[in-house]
Amino acid sequence: MDVSHLFNPNLDKIQISAIRRFDQEVSKIPGILKLTLGEPDFSTPQHVEDAAVAAVRAHESHYTGMSGLLALRQAASQFVSGKYGITFDPESEVLVTVGATEAISASLMSILVAGDKVLTPAPLYPGYEPLIQLAGAEMVEIDTTKNGFVLTPEMLEAALIAHPETKVVILNYPSNPTGVTYNRAEIKALSDVIKKYPVFVISDEIYSELTYTDEKHVSIAEFAREQTIVLNGLSKSHAMTGYRIGFIFADASLTSQIIKTHQYFVTAATTVSQFAAIEALTNGKDDAAIMTKEYIIRRDYIMSQMIPLGFDIAKPDGAFYIFAKIPADLNQDDFAFLIDFANQKQVAFIPGSSFGQYGKGYIRLSYAASMPVITEAMIRLTAFVNEKRA
Repeated sequence: MDVSHLFNPNLDKIQISAIRRFDQEVSKIPGILKLTLGEPDFSTPQHVEDAAVAAVRAHESHYTGMSGLLALRQAASQFVSGKYGITFDPESEVLVTVGATEAISASLMSILVAGDKVLTPAPLYPGYEPLIQLAGAEMVEIDTTKNGFVLTPEMLEAALIAHPETKVVILNYPSNPTGVTYNRAEIKALSDVIKKYPVFVISDEIYSELTYTDEKHVSIAEFAREQTIVLNGLSKSHAMTGYRIGFIFADASLTSQIIKTHQYFVTAATTVSQFAAIEALTNGKDDAAIMTKEYIIRRDYIMSQMIPLGFDIAKPDGAFYIFAKIPADLNQDDFAFLIDFANQKQVAFIPGSSFGQYGKGYIRLSYAASMPVITEAMIRLTAFVNEKRA
């Protein structure tokens, strides 16, 4: 008997990630150079790998508690306190998750019911909307393209007034795909608006250690703690994407509910990875500094090559992405533009449309690739653009 029609009907609204689909499609092209995924080209620091090996040899292969190892939660609490000045009780206000992705899932699925709305500045990382749709809720995008991709308090308040069903505001900064982040004054102003409304803030701060301004990262939890769920992890800061370690930091009144969803999603994060994470957050708390210096060099080089070609770019202050507007005299269909580029020059970027309706006509490239790959990609992009104009 065919039962394929009996799935949750909300699944019909969801597709496999456009980023992954595009990456898989262009990966079939022989010799393709990829600046597609947010995958650091750096290796995990040796001392972190050694800690993982030591955990294996010590037979640390059993379940931890649902919240994760207390020693890891203590290390994570001390890390964000020392780095960002936000304080969370490791015993009741920190959850260890299977990457920031599971942290997003557990948080949204714990909060949303059918009919709720979620506000997001756009363009934005596309991993939120499918989960929102699965819960029967609706994502409302706030267009930031005319404002340098910066969400203002006025824009946020107007959206909250227009959508009284809003239950969650999602912030992601430094941002994927734009690399834009917020300074202290900007975050304080956004928090002043949020505190006027009965809404959660899910603040995805996975790129917090990869910032390029003189001012350190500022978490909105510093100003709106009771409403804020901070998401973070080690994938970007320590090049530990495969270890799958993320964190939820929130008031105990919030984590006590989210842990219920987290428990039934995954039980607990991988034990060996948790021991490696303790090492990363203690002896490796400044490991991201080396990567940050290199990312700045790569960012500046790419901008020096693309801007003269006519690409409009808001200078990234963090993460490792360039989000560029395709020059007006070239094909504005970002998917078609990049398919053509990939086939002709064997280089792959990600279409801006993958990041929602306000990403149309843009392209995103990741400078988490090596400098030799980036240099060759820029040579080929220059040739491609010049040939199109000729």
